[in-house]
Amino acid sequence: MKNLIFLIASIGFLGFTSCKDDNNSDFQTHDENEMMALMHEMMAVMDNMTPTNDPDEDWAMMMRAHHLGAIDMANLELQKGDDTTLRNMATEMISKQQAEIAALTTFIDNHTPHLSKPDFTQKMMEHMEHSGKDKDLQALTGDTDHDFAALMFVHHESGIKMAELLLEYGEDTETRQLAEQVIADQKQDVSELQDWLLNNKPF
Repeated sequence: MKNLIFLIASIGFLGFTSCKDDNNSDFQTHDENEMMALMHEMMAVMDNMTPTNDPDEDWAMMMRAHHLGAIDMANLELQKGDDTTLRNMATEMISKQQAEIAALTTFIDNHTPHLSKPDFTQKMMEHMEHSGKDKDLQALTGDTDHDFAALMFVHHESGIKMAELLLEYGEDTETRQLAEQVIADQKQDVSELQDWLLNNKPF
């Protein structure tokens, strides 16, 4: 992950300002970027959640919000993106994550928080802070395909870490099975996104 962040960040001023490199590639500020705006909305929802310290409950609530953010980003890719590979990925993401959202919602509706594991809450907060920094390192171009791939890479890496924390602290069979599915699906997506980014550098 660090290698890819370095690759993307080295393209131009870590994406914090609009600029042009020697090949006249345009970059866009994060405040102007549509895909980043969706990431910020998702992070705000997750940041405003009140933790119960029950890993199964809190993970289910946070992963549902995480998935909803991914669906918003995938829908934007389908609306404005041109790349066939990424559009196919977006379509598949929407299908898989809608199904997982339904399962997460059923779990939340039928689960009563009963565990108290503040270490999980602390580690999740630390992870969210780290993930926020990762997304802010991305150089964005305003091109929907590039920005979807770059930010979805960070998004999925975050989802994998969240699922790994659930497997470390959670006890419910249902959430553990969902976490294992998230890890499998998103590791495959991360590999494909990495390949796409390396083959479609914005310069």
